[in-house]
Amino acid sequence: MDSRIVDHLERDYQKPIRDPLWKHIYVSEPIQRLLDTPACRQLSRIKQLGPAYLVYPGATHTRLSHSLGVFDIARRMIRRLLVVDPNLDVSLEGVKAFLVAALLHDLGHFPYTHSFKELALKEHEVLTAELVQSEPVVSVIRESVHADPAMVAAIVDTTLPAAEGSEVAFFRAILSGTLDPDKLDYLNRDAYFCGVPYGVQDIDFILSRLQTSGRNGIALEASGISAVESILFAKYLMYRAVYWHRTVRVATAMIKKAVHLALREGVIQPSDLYGLDDDLFFVQFAQREYPVFDLIRRVYNRRLHQPVYEVAFDPANPIHAAVTDLSVRAELEARIAARLDGAHAASVPPEAVIIDVPENISFEVHLPVVHDGKALDYPMSDTVFTTGVIGDFTRTLRRLRLVVAPEIAAEVRNPEALLAC
Repeated sequence: MDSRIVDHLERDYQKPIRDPLWKHIYVSEPIQRLLDTPACRQLSRIKQLGPAYLVYPGATHTRLSHSLGVFDIARRMIRRLLVVDPNLDVSLEGVKAFLVAALLHDLGHFPYTHSFKELALKEHEVLTAELVQSEPVVSVIRESVHADPAMVAAIVDTTLPAAEGSEVAFFRAILSGTLDPDKLDYLNRDAYFCGVPYGVQDIDFILSRLQTSGRNGIALEASGISAVESILFAKYLMYRAVYWHRTVRVATAMIKKAVHLALREGVIQPSDLYGLDDDLFFVQFAQREYPVFDLIRRVYNRRLHQPVYEVAFDPANPIHAAVTDLSVRAELEARIAARLDGAHAASVPPEAVIIDVPENISFEVHLPVVHDGKALDYPMSDTVFTTGVIGDFTRTLRRLRLVVAPEIAAEVRNPEALLAC
């Protein structure tokens, strides 16, 4: 074990930051300088759960508080791995880069959480990598933290090259996987601020059962299988009760449609969306005269569209499969609006009709589980969460919904037939 790494982890992080979830998160002076950069401060103005506060008023916690939680768990996690594997082949510079990556992993995140998913935009990890390698963040990483900004960027952004078995690949596997610090923080934090019990995880127990899998990332002792089961079921329940709550889905779909149509019609460019926080997003778009931006104002004022039809998403259904494409979806929405226009006293604009189709999600389960010195992939271990059960999770969660402006909801007749028009 490199004694410099242990000294760094145990001695350099002495500045406490109070956190309602983890109580105290300890940072170093260089990490504090990173937190003081404009890009990090902007994370304090982006809600972690976007429009979920419309349902759960306590859900106003920010990307910054989440990022600090991820950093704290990442530091505890690497310390645990060094204890169980003193010969772990990592460098001090690599550990520093990993901790900075954990702290800054959401630096390029958009406002309103997942409203921008499926749009033709850069992934937030790509934007994060760009910010990490731009001033003033790049200088703080290089000159204060004494880490390599390029390595930090490569750990976060998996589109950047990293050789198999390299230190970057190792830290990527820890930062994003079945038992990653990101998931361990957001499940607990989101549950705490929403006031629901579903996401709570026993972090101390989970960390105590971690082992290394060489340069492939982490492994889990067989006695920790219940920890993964808890995480998988917690994620399922959080999606069911919070992330994909019907009202949250409606608000998310309204924001997505406004931005999609504005991009398609050239009213805005992708670059207009980069570097925004919640308030800047509202100021720049909701106050403009473009008619579709009324959807953003409606979300802000909680004047939401109303669901008039919903059904379990069926990928074998040709209509369901077709509307996973945003352009096809927009064309069908326009046809439905035109059909409703004939039955309604006033004209029905295209933005009055929205089809919401949640994206396909994955429940990561591929993790080595050590039984009597032999590693098995998690689904092959002694668990009820087989690959088939995990597939059932996704199928249960996804619901296709037709939602319309409240002023025309009463006029909708036979909504299932409308989807086939």
